Amino acid sequence: MGNRIEGLGEVQVDNVDSSSHVSEAGRFILPDGVNISKEARSAISRAASVFVLYATSCANNFAMKGKRKTLNAGDVLSAMEEMEFQRFVAPLKESLEVYRREQKGKKEARKDKDKKADSEEQDKSREEENDDDDERMEEEEQNDEEEVDN
Repeated sequence: MGNRIEGLGEVQVDNVDSSSHVSEAGRFILPDGVNISKEARSAISRAASVFVLYATSCANNFAMKGKRKTLNAGDVLSAMEEMEFQRFVAPLKESLEVYRREQKGKKEARKDKDKKADSEEQDKSREEENDDDDERMEEEEQNDEEEVDN
């Protein structure tokens, strides 16, 4: 049992029960002592689902115009403007920059970790080679001593 949404066709908007998310968000937004009824949580949850579906559809239109099959952040930002949510574009861009910096930091940390592991592996390999060389030299010295004794 779906709902018909203009531009989206028949879609399921009640697939996700996000009433707990609504309650959680309400705690931060609403003043103390204000509660959200179960019916209001459900309505907000459905509205959020419809919004996400509509924003995704609009972003997809921008990707299709660009002859791409993958939605990107630019498509979402353009969709927000098209949906007349311009006041959210700047905060979304800032949030996106923070996300990108975090991802870059994680990537660099992984590279550093990999470099360190490679360096440690090379050091271990050199130590093993040195140990092998030391053993060969000792064997050669023993063989030389045995030849001198004979």
